[in-house]
Amino acid sequence: VMLWYEDTNSNNLYEVYMGSSSGQIKLNTNSSCLFANLTNATEIDLSKLDTSSVTIMYRMFAGCTNLTSLDLNSFNTSKVTNVVYMFSDCTNLTSLDLSNFDTSKVTSMLYMFLSCTSLLSLNISNFNTSSVNDMSGMFYDCNSLTNLDLSNFNTDSVTYMSAMFYGCSSLTSLDLSNFNTEKVTSMHSMFNACSKLTNLDLSKFNTSSVNDMSGMFARCYKLESINLDGFNTENVTNMNKMFINCSKLVNLDLSSFNTSSVTDIEDMFWGCISLRSLDFRNADFSSITDFENMFTGNYNNITVYVKDTTQSDWLLERFPKFENIEVV
Repeated sequence: VMLWYEDTNSNNLYEVYMGSSSGQIKLNTNSSCLFANLTNATEIDLSKLDTSSVTIMYRMFAGCTNLTSLDLNSFNTSKVTNVVYMFSDCTNLTSLDLSNFDTSKVTSMLYMFLSCTSLLSLNISNFNTSSVNDMSGMFYDCNSLTNLDLSNFNTDSVTYMSAMFYGCSSLTSLDLSNFNTEKVTSMHSMFNACSKLTNLDLSKFNTSSVNDMSGMFARCYKLESINLDGFNTENVTNMNKMFINCSKLVNLDLSSFNTSSVTDIEDMFWGCISLRSLDFRNADFSSITDFENMFTGNYNNITVYVKDTTQSDWLLERFPKFENIEVV
């Protein structure tokens, strides 16, 4: 394999070339950071690379901040297990077609597209995610994406979904009805700052293994309707800032919520200035240790439904401005 560079334009920016006698360049099994932080690169020709033996593509293109497109049609990813941070901080990429990727052996997609802030089109329609256990931050700050088709995703093995869609502030809808969340333990900040979502139906989510829901819907400023009917929260300990600044929510049905294990509800409904009805009929506040600013200043306008006088008394003792607490 040979590598050489030339400054053909005499602008102190070099064109880098790689070649071999066979015409193909076989990449190492571990190709981590191979093109990472090539901040001046505007294009990379990958057509002659043989990736058939690669298992690790960790941060492969991370920090390529001037790339606007990337042709990966020649990539053979059949042996790849790690794509963590693969395209992170490719801030000028506007489209990415990964429809040819074989991801059947990938186990972690952690922050795979982190801060791809200009990405308008992302084709992952053929992703096989049956082996993936970590999707944390996968689309973190992909704030130009207006739609995302995840209908092919198999999430049977996933245990971490924290911050998965964090900062996807241009998404107007999101269909996750096919998601199997049975093994997921963390949904921390999963939809945080999805500020254009107006409705979200998560009624098919199985949350029986989840222990952290903190910040899950934080700053979903335009969210008007949310369906959490199937939520099992018996193992959740942290609901800190769960709905903070969901300023358009008027009615919130949390009647399925069992909060007997929850210790932290600080700022849970802070900034929910439109909230008028909160169905909390299965809530148990006996384990709560952190509750500061659970409600915003005008909580006297909210009708809260609880299961007994013990829960009602707990609320009134800590939030004396409450005028409408009903035992059901």
